[in-house]
Amino acid sequence: MGSQPDGLGVATSGTAATDYAAVFCAMPTPYLVLTPDLVIADANPAYLATTGRSLAEIVGRPVFEAFPGNPNEIDPDGGVGKVRASLQRARDTGRPDTMPVQEYDIPDGVGGFTTRFWSLISIPVHDAAGRCQYVLQRAEDITGYVHQQGREGATQDHRAWRRRALDVQADLFARGVELQAARAAETVTARRLAALARVSLQVSRAETVQELIRVVTEGGLVALGAHGGAVAVPEGDHHVRLVMSEGLRPAAGGGDGVLPWDAPYPGCVAARTGERVVLPDRAATEAFAPEMREVIDSTGAQCWVALPLQTAGRLLGSLSVAWTAPRTVTDDEMDLLVAFAAQCAQALERIGTRETERVAHDAVRSMAEALQRSLLTEPPAPDLLEVAVRYVPAATQAQVGGDWYDAFLLEDGRTALVIGDVTGHDSYAAAAMAQVRNVLRGIAHSRRDRPAAVLSALDRAMRDLEVGTLATAVLATVEQVRDGAVARERVLHWSNAGHPPPLLVEPDGTVTLLEREPDLLLGVDPDVPRADHEAVLRPGATVLLYTDGLVERRGATLDQGIDRLIGAVARCAGLPLEELCDRLLGGLADAAEDDVALLALRCLPGDRPRPPGAGTCDVPAAHTATS
Repeated sequence: MGSQPDGLGVATSGTAATDYAAVFCAMPTPYLVLTPDLVIADANPAYLATTGRSLAEIVGRPVFEAFPGNPNEIDPDGGVGKVRASLQRARDTGRPDTMPVQEYDIPDGVGGFTTRFWSLISIPVHDAAGRCQYVLQRAEDITGYVHQQGREGATQDHRAWRRRALDVQADLFARGVELQAARAAETVTARRLAALARVSLQVSRAETVQELIRVVTEGGLVALGAHGGAVAVPEGDHHVRLVMSEGLRPAAGGGDGVLPWDAPYPGCVAARTGERVVLPDRAATEAFAPEMREVIDSTGAQCWVALPLQTAGRLLGSLSVAWTAPRTVTDDEMDLLVAFAAQCAQALERIGTRETERVAHDAVRSMAEALQRSLLTEPPAPDLLEVAVRYVPAATQAQVGGDWYDAFLLEDGRTALVIGDVTGHDSYAAAAMAQVRNVLRGIAHSRRDRPAAVLSALDRAMRDLEVGTLATAVLATVEQVRDGAVARERVLHWSNAGHPPPLLVEPDGTVTLLEREPDLLLGVDPDVPRADHEAVLRPGATVLLYTDGLVERRGATLDQGIDRLIGAVARCAGLPLEELCDRLLGGLADAAEDDVALLALRCLPGDRPRPPGAGTCDVPAAHTATS
């Protein structure tokens, strides 16, 4: 097909396959596929042969542009208007529309028109939401039949003509009854195909076995014209779980439930043996197993078809369909059932694969989360300094990433503060973050250098140890100012490796962005020099270190995000440190698309007692650490 409707394609089941494109192409009756705007989307070979056109000539064109009315007719718009009205009725009412015999001339390819008579029926095809997705027009050319009646009548005398007219009327009546029956059958088939296409789309979107079974039993079986049905899936090694539609739930032990693997029901047999079970009437059903008599009495279902659900020769379960009256399942109906069962099997396999992947992913994620929580240690409790830390993973990510904070005391009495972000949002990023964090701790403890020298040493170590990642970071140290001992002033030294700049909140609430020319990221070139910066911290001052997840938003620049953070800090600068962190996260981190790490330090006045709980840290499963 040149432009195949959604939901119709190739359905496979082990060694069997139903190619709906091939079926469409093989239909001897002409069919035209139109969009709701009446633009030609496709046509089968029978239609192209009847009209003498090719797909390239008509696809993509409005139907009445590709087939305009004959301008030489007395009423050239009559045929166009009637056919357009029929197509629109089918599209707008959602029901097939059958026209009487219609004369509609078509271009003959040399500038003229050829007189044609048609038997037309328009059928809507809906999508999963019930909207008209296509209009399928069956166009049977009956020109030869009409001309034959006219030629035969014109050669007879008056009496013979009257007799012939009666014969023609009878013939036309019989022909009409025949066509009506054929149209009715085609309408039923078309409706079932359209409904099955909608259900097939829903089946392909099912995410769980329960959702798949609901779609099959509530939609698929109705589309197949059945009274009800059931899906059986293995439960352990010796049982199957049978889930039935509403009309069959009194059967098989009172409804849905777990049955023995060798239970004598059609669905259990098909799931166990991989063989098709067909029971056309009550006698065949009762002969299949004595237990089926109770099923017939409680549900009224006496005709059963059970098909195995299998892919690549592997049994996944079975699909059972039931009718309340004796029924001879035709080859076409069986093909539909087999195709639908194949789609169900594919969905079951996909769901099972995803479930296996999810379990494995959850195991890896749990290990990564445990690793990450173990690294988000509690901050120290330096003299007259309060430290608070927070970590919130991105809701759209796998709950692990490369963001980290750290705070620890150095041998010479300084307090070290670190905020960093390793590229990535998975277990590999968490592992790389652990390496970078631990190496940084070791270097900072082993040498009494300024932050820039420590970051340069870290950069060289990452190269030599082949850590193989990029990272941004701010390393800061806080120490007592010798000449400011009486005033309790401290000095903040920091170096920035491509990270968002810290914020300094003065005791009066003034917020300053400690923005300097940032150095290269870690992992780029360890031989490039790095710079140190410093700022005086008076009692009551607060320093905020954060990762970009707190300020980055889709559709906004980083500068806009930092300005938004500065405004939020200014509005709540006077709050206790813990409450300040909570307020910032509540106002900014809820919309974060990335991990958020936050480290805050406040210089306490000399006469101010340490807040309750300061110096302790709890890292619960939500990855929020406070001190």
